[in-house]
Amino acid sequence: MTGCGHHKQTAKTQTAPPIETDQVEAEEAANIPRRSIPPTRPPQTPRIPPTPVPPGGITDEDIRYVNTHPPILTEVGYATWYSAPYKGRKAANGEIFNDAALTAAHRTLPMGSLIVVTNLKTGQWSAMRITDRGPFVDGRILDLTIASAKATGVYRAGLARVRVDVYQTPKPIEIGGRWCVQIGAFHSEGMALRLKAQLQSRYPDANVIEFPGTESYWVRIRPVGDNRQVAESIAQALRPAEGEAFLTRLD
Repeated sequence: MTGCGHHKQTAKTQTAPPIETDQVEAEEAANIPRRSIPPTRPPQTPRIPPTPVPPGGITDEDIRYVNTHPPILTEVGYATWYSAPYKGRKAANGEIFNDAALTAAHRTLPMGSLIVVTNLKTGQWSAMRITDRGPFVDGRILDLTIASAKATGVYRAGLARVRVDVYQTPKPIEIGGRWCVQIGAFHSEGMALRLKAQLQSRYPDANVIEFPGTESYWVRIRPVGDNRQVAESIAQALRPAEGEAFLTRLD
């Protein structure tokens, strides 16, 4: 399998868009209130968020919740934003992707999780929901909609270091769940199909599929029972010989 190393593709870095209007610039330069970090307290039992996600991503009740409860998990890393060609297509949660909603994509948080994203450079922050999967680029932890990117000051920069505070999850974070390994990206369908055949031979009990993305092709491996531990071991075994392998939650 090490012979597949030449299939690895370098992910493109999204460049920042031009400034649209003076209004956009004013929005991001505004003196946005900063949420103080809550004192350390025992984690609260997260409530189940509403389903489906509200049209705007979050509700007034969500804002009240994050202002009165401590986070149950914190993660720091880089975030970017995405829009076309995803606009109008279904997100991973089955709903139509809406770049005007305060939502985001994360690879492993349960779908529907309520999070607060804080730009560590500017201090701008916003609550939002996880409705999609990604980013499938090494070194990044979050993909934001345009609305979420503008609310957190990431839109013009294109890429920013952020803190992700998790407040509510509909399912446990560390146990259970349905998991897979996603490998890519391949610019040739033939390359993806060859890898699929090799992985089917290597993991005969797993469900291996090849599918097109927006600009490239991917291969996904689902172990028996969508077991997380098995998926983690597969991801470790494949890295980095067959492109980038990402442990991904399906639910």
